[in-house]
Amino acid sequence: MAQIAEDLLLLLLDNASAQPALDSARRRQVLAAAVLADLAYACRIRPAVPGEPVEPGRLIALLTPAGPHPVVEPAYQLLRRRPLTPAAAVKRLARHTEDQLLTHLEQIGLVRRVRLAGKRFNHDYAWPMNNRERVERARAALLSTLFDRTAPGPSTAATVTLLHAVDGLGALLSLNDRGWRWVHARAGEIAGGGWVDESPASLPEMNLAITMSALRPALN
Repeated sequence: MAQIAEDLLLLLLDNASAQPALDSARRRQVLAAAVLADLAYACRIRPAVPGEPVEPGRLIALLTPAGPHPVVEPAYQLLRRRPLTPAAAVKRLARHTEDQLLTHLEQIGLVRRVRLAGKRFNHDYAWPMNNRERVERARAALLSTLFDRTAPGPSTAATVTLLHAVDGLGALLSLNDRGWRWVHARAGEIAGGGWVDESPASLPEMNLAITMSALRPALN
């Protein structure tokens, strides 16, 4: 399962052009980090800590059964080969993650690939939604978290954290100065791990928060 990465890409595609928002460099980084967040929430990776035979902070793969997801599993196998710094892992995964996620979303029927005549917007394809239920649910949770201060679920918290780290919330929201001050303050709370304190947290949520803390500097 790659709920965080899939929801994030669906949100970035949810616009009039059906093109993924954000510039290519930030988008590829943030989607790569989202796949790592999915692995962390599944307790399949975590940062090394002092006292282990690995440099503290490097992402290490935990011994778990293989998963079937065509995007998450290659990321896990990358870290199985050797621990990597968050920056190195994001850089390696950023090369192919977006294309893999788009293909996967098409295969499971959430989006469709439409070839563009003349490569409008310098893209070969648009990716309109086949079913808006999931993206509308993800957007509603994001807006409720940011504006109503609803305690976010793990996927929403990770999405806010990642977009905040790359100054990418503007890809989803259009606000006046007062609105942006509110959103940046709230997003900063979530990115700092405050979301874990807003609702009961189990091991997966704690591991996600710890891993997100390690990933954030790799996106600056």
